[in-house]
Amino acid sequence: MRVEYSKGERASRELILLHRQTSEAAAGRKMKVMLIFPPDWFPSEPYLSLPSLTAVLRQAGHTVIQKDVNLEMWDWYFSEDFLKKVLRRVPQQLDRLRKLSKKRELTADEMDLQMALCDVTRQRIDELTKKAEKAKAIIRGETFYDIDQLEWAVQVFREVTATISMVYYPARICMPPMETDLSYKVYVSSEIMDAIEDQQVNIYRDVFDHLVKPVIDSEKPDVVGISIVLQQQMFSAMTFCALIKQHFPHIHVTIGGNTVTRLRDVLPQSPLFQYFDSAVVYEGETAFVQLVSAVGAKRSLTDVPNTIYKDETGVHTSATSFAEDMHSLPPPDFDGLPLEKYFVPAKILPYLATRGCYWGRCEFCDHGEGYTAGYRSKKIQDILDEIKHLRDKYGARHFHFTDESYPPALFRKLARGLVESRMDIFWTTHMRFEKSLLEDAVWQDAKESGCRYLHFGYESGVERVLKLMDKATTTEVMTKHLKLTAEAGIWNHCMGFFGFPGETKEEAWQSVQFLEQNKDYVHSLGFGTFDLGRHNPVAKHPEKWGVTAYKNPEWDLALDYYYTVKDGMSIEEAERVFEQFERNHYAGWDLRLYIREYIFLYICRFGLQKLPDLQYQAMKTAGVVPTLAGKM
Repeated sequence: MRVEYSKGERASRELILLHRQTSEAAAGRKMKVMLIFPPDWFPSEPYLSLPSLTAVLRQAGHTVIQKDVNLEMWDWYFSEDFLKKVLRRVPQQLDRLRKLSKKRELTADEMDLQMALCDVTRQRIDELTKKAEKAKAIIRGETFYDIDQLEWAVQVFREVTATISMVYYPARICMPPMETDLSYKVYVSSEIMDAIEDQQVNIYRDVFDHLVKPVIDSEKPDVVGISIVLQQQMFSAMTFCALIKQHFPHIHVTIGGNTVTRLRDVLPQSPLFQYFDSAVVYEGETAFVQLVSAVGAKRSLTDVPNTIYKDETGVHTSATSFAEDMHSLPPPDFDGLPLEKYFVPAKILPYLATRGCYWGRCEFCDHGEGYTAGYRSKKIQDILDEIKHLRDKYGARHFHFTDESYPPALFRKLARGLVESRMDIFWTTHMRFEKSLLEDAVWQDAKESGCRYLHFGYESGVERVLKLMDKATTTEVMTKHLKLTAEAGIWNHCMGFFGFPGETKEEAWQSVQFLEQNKDYVHSLGFGTFDLGRHNPVAKHPEKWGVTAYKNPEWDLALDYYYTVKDGMSIEEAERVFEQFERNHYAGWDLRLYIREYIFLYICRFGLQKLPDLQYQAMKTAGVVPTLAGKM
């Protein structure tokens, strides 16, 4: 099913240009804007939303302060300053537990916590501080490439966050950050509001006081924009919004990003709107520049496209939408971001050459919800020029091309162009298995151009299921693709899931068998189970798939739903298959590294010959390990 792009009346380029000229003429002054990327995200590379917005805002003459608060937060967590703060919270946490024990019997976890807190002494904090600083030095230096040292550093991060969690209990602060849990439901507005006020668990209040408030005090921005990519970031983002409005009520606060776009239908009615003034949905460059100009001129936001805003009469949604012309957008601007502080030994810069997905037909995918127009691309020469510009300006040789799925024709042109221009970079991107790329020459160019790591949308190894999904590929094409790329020295990471409506348990095992039959060409996997996303095609046409969705009205911010199916595996059956797959699979896929940027850098340095060192030692010492297919 082709994605439909019918979200509001499309504004013409002429209308947008007219609005832009009017806005600039009426603004009267240039504005100061602070852009914030909030926790939680792994701090291995900048997220592209801030540099993209910064480029167009500076082009329009505005002053921009970029704040990757997520990065600065992790750097702070693993420092003497923060760990001393943890030590000061230990008596407070013990006192809280003591008072709680007078009201009721403590749980087993609470009693364990009480005992563990007694070991969080000054000596223990001093020891953790030294280890944390050493771990940061490892991941930012050449020692990173010693797998034993790197593994030790990552384990230290886990050890430190486990200690941090004790004083913010029942919150759980984790590395990797996607496992962090404040003990509130992120898909319920009222629980987010409760979390904002909870000074015991809400670590982001401390992050605001230390990393955000001082900068606002000194810079005095007119507008603060916060980019929310993952729903988990709603806790930190809404905490920042609430505290900014509390301390700086005159500042216009706006939010944007993928999660905001996906919640566009519920945000106007959400009580969360009390914490911010406007939200930008879909693509944000033109909309945000016009919003900033309108705020500066104290004009209504009525004519700003892609915007939800409030005024004295209530909350309103812009009647017009706008999709960016890729040719007119400047390259991302990373100036002001502390690129040397990311948790990597070499800069990795993100770059986006396309908008949308050129295929746009996968029945499980809702990526098209982020756009009001279809697939668009920059011209190949502009792409090459911008990559060269970023390479030379920032001294970066590693790039993450963050396109949803790199188009075959553009992939060919990019690889050839990088070779001919002698760009001398390394790069990684995301792809579909395409019949049109099954030529040795394509992968020779890819190798010579610096391509080292590819994420493939595998989904399933069963052709009937692939047809259900409208993937338009075959197992023969996938086999050839995997072989060609692996032989070219390019790491293959296959992403898939169990439980697409109609898929049987037998087909799920067949999908695993396909991977195991190709294990010599598949280097790593990322698997999960099917989610009935709020906006994906299955949710929009449930009768076609025999799906019944169950929507809890109290879960107003839910982005996916519980469901039942007429045919195929239920949610519970798919989860059991996944659990069995996690326990029993080809052991070569169990890696000592789980961070994609770290694997990318290792392959850039060592090539695929490093693969055995990245696998768990148990694989090499235990001999042949039975595969899941072998156990069936």
